[in-house]
Amino acid sequence: MKLFADRSAPTIVILIFIFSLSILAPQVAAQGPSPETTNTEPTPSTPGQAQNPEVAEIQRKLDVLAAEVEKLRSGEPEIEVTPDRAKGLGLSPSAASVYRKQKGVSLAGYGEVLYENYAEQNQAGTSVNRGTQLDFLRAVFYAGYKFSDKFLFNSEIEIEHANEIWLEFAYVDYLAHPKFNLRGGLLLVPMGLTNEFHEPNVFLGTKRSETESRIIPSTWRESGFGAVGTAGKLNYRAYVVSGFNASGFAADGLRGGRQRGSRARTTDPAFVGRVDVTPFAGAFFGGSVYSGGSAQNQYVVDGRTLNVQTTIGEVHGQIQIRGIDLRGLYARANLDEVDELNRARSLTGLASIGRVMQGGYGQIGYNVLSQISENVAVTPYYRLEKINTQKEIGSGFISDPARDGAFHTFGVEFRPINNVVAKTDYQWIRNRANSAVNQFNIALGYSF
Repeated sequence: MKLFADRSAPTIVILIFIFSLSILAPQVAAQGPSPETTNTEPTPSTPGQAQNPEVAEIQRKLDVLAAEVEKLRSGEPEIEVTPDRAKGLGLSPSAASVYRKQKGVSLAGYGEVLYENYAEQNQAGTSVNRGTQLDFLRAVFYAGYKFSDKFLFNSEIEIEHANEIWLEFAYVDYLAHPKFNLRGGLLLVPMGLTNEFHEPNVFLGTKRSETESRIIPSTWRESGFGAVGTAGKLNYRAYVVSGFNASGFAADGLRGGRQRGSRARTTDPAFVGRVDVTPFAGAFFGGSVYSGGSAQNQYVVDGRTLNVQTTIGEVHGQIQIRGIDLRGLYARANLDEVDELNRARSLTGLASIGRVMQGGYGQIGYNVLSQISENVAVTPYYRLEKINTQKEIGSGFISDPARDGAFHTFGVEFRPINNVVAKTDYQWIRNRANSAVNQFNIALGYSF
């Protein structure tokens, strides 16, 4: 109640004062020398007579004022954070909940369960026994605290596969100015369309793309610090983070090199920067670059300590307007000293780490109910993706044709409300080894 007395009461007085002026001004302007205006007796209303327009306008303003007063009485009002503003912060809608608070605790979350049914034969017609799997992929809780207008804490705690607990991110923001804010802690690496925006009702498909799993290893987080900001239609994020650990690199990509903030080796830190342009609401285009050493002082070959400089570049775009959902991404990773790294790790033949990895996809979806309903959505979608994690290999090594594949994903997404989504799709997969296995998927997701 002290907070109400200190801050809300003056606001109410100001609102009443402005409201009074808005009523009196048109009345004074309407007054004139006409004799009728000197009549002080009220004019009786006739039953069933239409309400005077000026009286109706006064009633409307009273209703607006009452709503504002009630908002003040009910506690601290929330701050509007649009989807585009959340993207500028590098966050999905629910993950940005703490930014909507005026002060205090914020709780949010999401979850998803996935059913996978594999074909009985692979691409070559050989019988396989992959079976069927039902997995509660994730149950996530966002916990944040807004200390003041300038400082806040935000975190994501995730339970994976119903039995593993991970800290996905945990950082402190200093909100100095919309154009320049400071952030430090365990950070989501700002690359691609999925790594930062990975809530199940944000991306199309039961599964994340292969490019954003193997080359941009979503969900990818590292400890570090940096800056976040927005200038007009431009959003940027720039961090210094703990780099990859090359001991986890493999023929199928960089995913095993994530350090996840757990006793991360930081002999070779990394830089990552991202820029997006938002030409209009619902669209953004941009790119990002990551660069840093990955050997972490672990490998010496021919008397020389390896660095294994790892550079990833990607470009992306997304348009969501009038029910249409268009997305596209291309990513390429380059690794130095791959020959030496393969020898140091005794990797031979098909198991060699690629010197160049690349992948990309284009995706289209359309909400067939977009012109009928604002709440319910039915969105068929199609994604074509190609990826090769051994696009170029070191001398003396052999590329694995199974690493060069194409993925066709046909599906439909149903949202009875914006916070709940059910998806189903079929993945038709091909690779140069003729060993790919198609699969049918069903997913259920939620966010709050």
